[in-house]
Amino acid sequence: MKKVAMLGAGSWGTALSLVLADNGHQVMMWGHRAELIDQINGLHENKDYLPGVELSSSIIGTADLSEALTGADFIIVAVPTKAIREVLKKALPYIPKQSIFVHVSKGIEPDSLLRISELMEEELPEEYRKDIVVLSGPSHAEEVGLRHPTTVTSSSKNIEAAEAVQDLFMNQHFRVYTNPDMIGVEIGGALKNIIALAAGITDGLGYGDNAKAALITRGLAEIARLGTKMGGNPLTFSGLTGVGDLIVTCTSVHSRNWRAGNLLGKGYKLEAVLDKMGMVVEGVRTTKAAYQLSQKYQVKMPITEALHQVLFNGQKVETAVESLMARVKTHEMEDLVNTFENRVK
Repeated sequence: MKKVAMLGAGSWGTALSLVLADNGHQVMMWGHRAELIDQINGLHENKDYLPGVELSSSIIGTADLSEALTGADFIIVAVPTKAIREVLKKALPYIPKQSIFVHVSKGIEPDSLLRISELMEEELPEEYRKDIVVLSGPSHAEEVGLRHPTTVTSSSKNIEAAEAVQDLFMNQHFRVYTNPDMIGVEIGGALKNIIALAAGITDGLGYGDNAKAALITRGLAEIARLGTKMGGNPLTFSGLTGVGDLIVTCTSVHSRNWRAGNLLGKGYKLEAVLDKMGMVVEGVRTTKAAYQLSQKYQVKMPITEALHQVLFNGQKVETAVESLMARVKTHEMEDLVNTFENRVK
């Protein structure tokens, strides 16, 4: 049995706590809302974020970081991307030696353009940096909470740390693979939220399956184009944290990014959408970061650019779609063709 500190009491942190409890581990779930913690301990349910799912008595809620972290073998960071720095700063005095950090959030920090593991490396002491692990893949909390079959990927610079997290989580309902390509895993997990927002928009506009299939396919091309330029392995984007995560996030009503895009497509303004959602929509913040990355690496990302215009420059969604359809004609496998032509020359 391991002691695990789950930093974050949202839907994903709660679902993962359930997996860990099923595996016989003790979980201390930290959250900053006292009423939510009382609910977890008193009712053994997180009605706000994962209603209807009974939680094991081995999952203990706490609003005290010191209590959550004391003796923890693993520290799971399950808070929104924008809150990670603040939470880690508060946690520093209580982090036990030899703890392995795992992050399960999906995003990129705007302006600094850091992946989450890089952001964590800036905040953590040196002895913890080499063992940071990312757990990512096609996984909705609602389905994990019901113990539906789910498969994800564990990735780290240190393969032993990735395998330790694989052993920690893996069971008959929750299968975990390992992948050494941390860059590709994080980029795929972050950027799929952008395409999910766009997929929601096409559905909100009533454009049907043809448009969404094209969007997902060309979205994957954008993700892989930027990810490989940043050092990711192209094969990662055809795996669980690439096309797998993209499919589930673009096609499911469980996806908050799809739901937010759907509202945008129906004519709601961004501020109204975010207010209506009541939860963090990572794709909005990630769109800004990905647009900045496309400029930095000089990578063509037309879907990301169009969504950036909608979210941050007030462009109508119909106009953004028209601009995508009116782009100059090109080859579908443009990057491969250019590579081949350069080799011939």
